[in-house]
Amino acid sequence: MNETILVSTRVSADLAERLAALAQTTHRSKSFLAAQAIEEFLNVQEWQVEAIKEGLAAAERGDLKSHEQAIAILNTWGKNAKA
Repeated sequence: MNETILVSTRVSADLAERLAALAQTTHRSKSFLAAQAIEEFLNVQEWQVEAIKEGLAAAERGDLKSHEQAIAILNTWGKNAKA
């Protein structure tokens, strides 16, 4: 089991009430749910920071797409791509 440490934070009354309600509904502790939420938040933020770093490195190498190429790529999003 990983060592745990206490982290304290202030939240709005509404957020505290929502957390308490979810804890009761899911039969989990507020601490468990808060730790899970923090972990998920950190995963997303760390991924985003890494993607930005990769993009900056690509730009520094000159590995860029033109505006027209970028629009063409974006226009394929959400559609069934044809091979």
